[in-house]
Parts: sequence; C-alpha cells; structure tokens
Amino acid sequence: MSSARRLPPLRSLAMTGALGASVLLLAACTNADTTRSSVAEAAQTESPSGTDTASASPSGSPSASMDEDKTQRKDLVSATKVTWDKAADTAVKEVPEGKLVDLELKRTEADATASPSGSPTGSPSPSMPNPAPSAGSPEWEAKVAQSDGTLHRIDIDAVNGKVFRTMVDPDQDPDDKTQITGWLDKAKQTPQQAVKAATAKAKGTVTHVELDENDDQQVVWDVDVVDKGNGNKTSVVVDAANGKVLSQKTDTD
Repeated sequence: MSSARRLPPLRSLAMTGALGASVLLLAACTNADTTRSSVAEAAQTESPSGTDTASASPSGSPSASMDEDKTQRKDLVSATKVTWDKAADTAVKEVPEGKLVDLELKRTEADATASPSGSPTGSPSPSMPNPAPSAGSPEWEAKVAQSDGTLHRIDIDAVNGKVFRTMVDPDQDPDDKTQITGWLDKAKQTPQQAVKAATAKAKGTVTHVELDENDDQQVVWDVDVVDKGNGNKTSVVVDAANGKVLSQKTDTD
C-alpha cells in the first residue's frame, strides 16, 4: 500500500476555502475596529493645540541670552560719560613716560575698594585717590607700561573721569616685562591711530583697546566698537606696525 498522503476531495477544499475566507474577513474587521479605537484614544491624549512641545521657554533660550548680552552692552555704553581717549589721557598721566597698552570699559566690581598687593610706589596697598564708584557703575580699567615693561593698572570712574585706584601689576615676571617692551618697540601705530582705522570700518563707541600679538606673531591693536543702537560689538584687528586692518568680526550675541 502506498504511504503517500491523499489529497482531500474538491468539495472539502471548497468548504475549507470558504471557512478560511470568513475567518480572514472577521480578522480584518477586528483589526480595523482596533485601529480606529487606537487612533481615537491617541487623539484624546494629544494637546488640543498640538504646539505645546514647540513653545520656547521665556528664560534660558539662546535668543533671550543674546538679547540680554546686547542690552547689557547698550546700557553700559549709555551710562558712560567719559570717552576712551579721555580715559587714555588720564591713565597715561599717572605713569611718567608711560604708554597705554590696554584700556577696557567694564562695570565696577563690588570689591573695588579692596586693597590687593602692589602699587606704583611699591607699598603693599594700591593708591586710592578718590572714592570708587558704586558696584555696577561703568569704569575704565587701563594698563600703562613703563619703559622697562612694568605695568601699572589705573582705574578711572567712567562717569566723572576721576582716578580711584592705581597699582603696579603684582603678577608680572621678567619675561612678561620683556614681552611688553618688545611689543612696544614694534608698535609704530599709536592707540589713537589704531582706533581711527578701526572706526573707519565699524561705527560706534570704542569700549576696548589692547596691544597684543596674533597667531602670525604680528603685534596688533585689538579694538572693540559697540553699536549703541543695536548693541552689536565689532572687533577690529589693526596691524600695530603699519595701521592696516587685518580682520574684523561682528558679534551679534
């Protein structure tokens, strides 16, 4: 006898096919109902507006931070009554035969009346010829170099123009002084000439002038100019040897 499996009769196949179709139809209907139910449930859990996840936080966002920085710059410039050149002249007069190497507009710190070590006379405390402005008020912080490279810090009230603190930089070593004298020897352009070149490229209020060295070992003047209208700050790099503008970059943050 053959052991091969016999095929079912055609009638049985037809009945089986019909039954299978019914089962598939029922399953399809059930799946459709389940899908509609799932969609409905999902719709009930969604936010009515659908935009809650896209809403930005009023604080801590990049745009809020950018606006805050620009507002601070505008407020500082608006509160300042003494221009950079007047502050520079005042600072240089404090150091015989001194030359300006750095001048920055900033807010007065709360410890402005503290007494760190170092002063032009070598005493342990700085000279405090006038009362310091209140914390948060604008001031010009200047650094003026003697011929041997010794740096003197001069703090000037940016509202009334009076010097309220002078001191020798206590952190300088012989290498620092040598670097300063080397830069000054190469700097044929005065701060005033560097600022003139910078403000020809960027209009606004000068807030920082600094003698420095770039990556190409060129001695340069870095000049920051703030647009009082929108608070943008443009940094202009001027070759201290010939007065040419090497680069400029506007910070809109």
